[in-house]
Amino acid sequence: MSLSDNESVIYQNGLKQASELSLNLLAVKVTNRPSDFNGWCLEMIDVCVNRVNYHLLDADQLKPLKKLVDLLTLGVSVSQLQLAKISPWPLFVDFINQKSQIQGLEERTRLLNYVNKIKTTSLVGMFSEDKLAIAGKHTVQHDPKVYDFDCEWFGSTKGAKAFHQVLDDNSQAMEQALSHIPLEGEVTDEHYQAFVADYVSAHEQIEKKPALAPATRLLAMRRPDQFVVLTNAKTEAFALGLGIKRLTTNDFNSYWVELIGAVRSMSWWSEPAPVMESEVTDEQFSAELFYWQHRAILLDMMFFADSDTTAKSNYLKALKKPARAKTAATGGRRSKESARALVERVLATDDMPDFIMAQRESIISQVEAGKKIDDVIALLRKIFS
Repeated sequence: MSLSDNESVIYQNGLKQASELSLNLLAVKVTNRPSDFNGWCLEMIDVCVNRVNYHLLDADQLKPLKKLVDLLTLGVSVSQLQLAKISPWPLFVDFINQKSQIQGLEERTRLLNYVNKIKTTSLVGMFSEDKLAIAGKHTVQHDPKVYDFDCEWFGSTKGAKAFHQVLDDNSQAMEQALSHIPLEGEVTDEHYQAFVADYVSAHEQIEKKPALAPATRLLAMRRPDQFVVLTNAKTEAFALGLGIKRLTTNDFNSYWVELIGAVRSMSWWSEPAPVMESEVTDEQFSAELFYWQHRAILLDMMFFADSDTTAKSNYLKALKKPARAKTAATGGRRSKESARALVERVLATDDMPDFIMAQRESIISQVEAGKKIDDVIALLRKIFS
């Protein structure tokens, strides 16, 4: 098969790891033999994860097996990012549609739609759950009745302690930084540099080093058509797939010049907004328009995903928790303002019966105390039905 230089390096490194597993791999029956690098990586991942007989592996073979899987998943991401570099808009749309299920697109869409509704609210006046939804940190306080998505899609910031300290203690500074990025129209170098200056200053006030990755989360949530979310796990794939330098944890200039510059050079990104055509259904047009409005952040769809990716969603995990465990993991009291806002959103649904509506203040009090909205409403239904 034909390989790019970067794909060839990944392939050769993969063969080195596979040499220690040769007999185990040869024992796996293979009928699908892809002729392209991306397909080969996907087939090999399935072999290594699902078809190798783990009972026959020696303990010292587990390490090279993990390294091999890591290289193969990197290979998929690199291959698909290379495809994005040359893809016209229709092919970009087709790829998103093809990967929608394993990439959790439905849940991602709910997150992006939710953020779009609240991002004009100042961070200073925003209650904690909404602020964290924008920032990329999912907590037990994110009631699945209201937050029907994992806040950490596209990139988690739960480990960025300095970032969250600034977000909690000096929201005004973060708001000031974000205010430099217009909500529509062109985003210029001047806009971006003004954001960086205030973002860095906000961290320097608490004598902490500003990290690039959480900053890109804020930027991409504000302008998903202009920015991509960077995480430490993505840096190598971005570098190899897009042919740019590998970004470091605080290289704000290279993020703008190298990564965003590369995205802006791609033909699908430069595509004008779609227009309604006679042969296109309303549903198809709505989906394509959404993709276009979020086209930069949706580059994340090019990274490796499998059938387990969506199952790891914090939202889905919360839904599956037994009621007792959910109640125990409330994580403390909410503010009165936060509890009221959450309850009002849930009660606004069309199917909410009058006897539940009449208990509004009681529900707010219980949610403020840390109980889950679902649990409170379920108990009321049981009492009054």
